[in-house]
Amino acid sequence: MARKLVVGITQGDGNGIGYEVIIKALADERMLDLCTPVIYGSSKIFGFYKKQIHNIDQINTNVIGSAKEVHQKRVNIVNCLPENVFVEPGQSTPESAKAAMIALEKAVADIKEGYIDVLVTAPINKRAMTNEGFGYTGHTEYLEKEFGVDEIAMIMVCDRLKVGVVTGHIALKDVAASLTKEKILKKLRLMKKSLERDFGVDAPKIAVLGLNPHCGDGGLLGDEEQQIILPAVQEANAEGILAFGPYSSDGFFGLGNYSKFDAVLAMYHDQGLTPFKALAFEEGVNFTAGLPVVRTSPDHGTAYDMAGRDMADPRSMMSAIYTAIDIFNSRIDYDDLVENRMTIEMPDTEIKPRGGRIIE
Repeated sequence: MARKLVVGITQGDGNGIGYEVIIKALADERMLDLCTPVIYGSSKIFGFYKKQIHNIDQINTNVIGSAKEVHQKRVNIVNCLPENVFVEPGQSTPESAKAAMIALEKAVADIKEGYIDVLVTAPINKRAMTNEGFGYTGHTEYLEKEFGVDEIAMIMVCDRLKVGVVTGHIALKDVAASLTKEKILKKLRLMKKSLERDFGVDAPKIAVLGLNPHCGDGGLLGDEEQQIILPAVQEANAEGILAFGPYSSDGFFGLGNYSKFDAVLAMYHDQGLTPFKALAFEEGVNFTAGLPVVRTSPDHGTAYDMAGRDMADPRSMMSAIYTAIDIFNSRIDYDDLVENRMTIEMPDTEIKPRGGRIIE
């Protein structure tokens, strides 16, 4: 039986729905059979939001100063915020932004030390944190810098669909200029590796979306498909990556063709996340591939309009916790398999990708 993992959970913006989805997710006693949760934030804020939630049984908490002091049978709270912390549900404030930064920094320091096994981050207000000197456009970019990795990928995950993006948190007007064949190739290489190691997919098939309407319509509506995306797909095929496309995104999702692939690579943020959230908003998870540690988060934002009103749905947070645990264990299994694998004779056959053409 796999050991029970220590799951670090950052509070995110304390004026959003972070605490509500965390509390609801951990209210099921079976969660403590699965993992040992450690919340980074404030026991006072936790208590405030718990009072706003109806039909929640007693949650046994353990307030600690360090993750080294965790109690295996309780919901642990690392008090890393000032004692005089102030809560204003539904409001973006400098205080809540600073608190989110403190909680994140403490959790990252602890996972580097090995005090927690995986990291689950509740939603933050990127603009508010930037105003307070955060210096990054989101969790993903911050973690990339903190762990010193060369390439990461944001992959949205649910049981029936996985979507990655080539360009992340940048303005739409800058997307076309930022696309290069090498950038697409790097994402495809990383997605292949992640699908194999993090999700246990053998010989994963990855669909690649175009950039322009109708994949450029033969160059009439743009030539990025012909000049950049298709050559990237072809070179990926030459490397043994089962990449297919490019596909026009409207027809691809409208016809349900995503179900024929293990993952989809979109060119920009909303091209991939809009259909993903339309199909899997309640249980969707944001996973950062390419990090030496496992980090997930729910696929929604701070939802200030719902904060403190007992309206927040915890399913995405629960999925983020489950997914983090599954990925951690999948990596162990994969690494053991690679380390202990035997060299065997394989028949002289290979899977031939059907990529290499633009599909409008």
